[in-house]
Amino acid sequence: MDVIVVGGFLGSGKTTTIINMGKYLAEKGKKVAIIVNEIGEIGIDGDVIKRFGFDTKEITSGCICCSLKVGLRTTITLLAKEYKPDILMIEPTGIAFPHIIRNEVELMNLGDEVKVAPLVTLIDGSRFKHLMKEVKEFAMRQIIDAEILGINKVDLIEPIRIPILEASVQQLNPKARVVLLSGKDTGERFESFMQVVLPDIKEVPEKAQVTTTEEKSKLSESQETEDSIEASGVGSYAAEFAIKEGESLSTETARELTTELMNTIKEKVLELNPEFVGHIKLFLDNGFETVKQSITIYYEEPQEEIIKSKEGAVPTFKILSAVSNVEKEALKDAVNSSVQETFEKRGIDVHKARHDQEHGQKHGHGYHKHEQHGHVQRIVSIKGREK
Repeated sequence: MDVIVVGGFLGSGKTTTIINMGKYLAEKGKKVAIIVNEIGEIGIDGDVIKRFGFDTKEITSGCICCSLKVGLRTTITLLAKEYKPDILMIEPTGIAFPHIIRNEVELMNLGDEVKVAPLVTLIDGSRFKHLMKEVKEFAMRQIIDAEILGINKVDLIEPIRIPILEASVQQLNPKARVVLLSGKDTGERFESFMQVVLPDIKEVPEKAQVTTTEEKSKLSESQETEDSIEASGVGSYAAEFAIKEGESLSTETARELTTELMNTIKEKVLELNPEFVGHIKLFLDNGFETVKQSITIYYEEPQEEIIKSKEGAVPTFKILSAVSNVEKEALKDAVNSSVQETFEKRGIDVHKARHDQEHGQKHGHGYHKHEQHGHVQRIVSIKGREK
């Protein structure tokens, strides 16, 4: 089993990249499993990934590099035993230190058949200067620790700026392999990226940084208790709302509703930080189609995506917000007041969904609660397809 950790700051395009990687590997006949680590008790990226036909494990309410190590080990062991994937991909939250996660996996001693690929860290090239302004110290940590640096969203960058950006990123981490990526390009450029991550001959890319097991062990011990969420300076809040039973929402209404809500939240967040970076994600499932909206920076308009719902889906609304230099309580108030205002204006009854064992069973999920520093690990049952 090859293990690939794909990190990067909030909104860097990790989920889209992992979906593209999963499709690519599946077409090569590989069996793929994905672990998603999100902020809060509400999973959005895990839901999106599952819609594309991949089975996922979802770890929420914390950061696997600092508070859920035991949970991560349990999840990987369970996956390896029951699902037996050829490739395991791990998507940490955008406010994690990915190299600590990668090192932890290597120190698990999962056997000679488990190989850990070079650490991939994505950078949103279209927001690079803003990241360096808002969350410079944290973003620098992620960049310096990477072995492969993917400058993502190059389709949004002026071609003349790309070589300058490449040189700047390479200067920040001379030992890393720098590659260009775009979620819209899964052709030759993406093929080259995959060959760097998983070359046909299993060896570390020429420029990748190599760390000995002893060094990793020392590094892990020294940073074991480091709280990356606090270090990031990012305030975060996630919530799930249940839509009143019998309430019918067309896809067009869902689109209008999420756009209006996103703009309302954005307006309130701008009052808290006029130049924020991060990720605000809305996920409204009307039972037939899911409307996903997202914003990653203060000047961006809502980006929309329509995904087919799973058969028998119950209308649900989820939101995840994580923005730079904003207090969590202020963000929570901004989000909750925006939701109430927007839904009430349209006469739609919504209320906070419960997150307990009954909720997990109701949705057909395997649900195990582990008390670890007040965090909850939720395990989604695996139903893998044989090759």
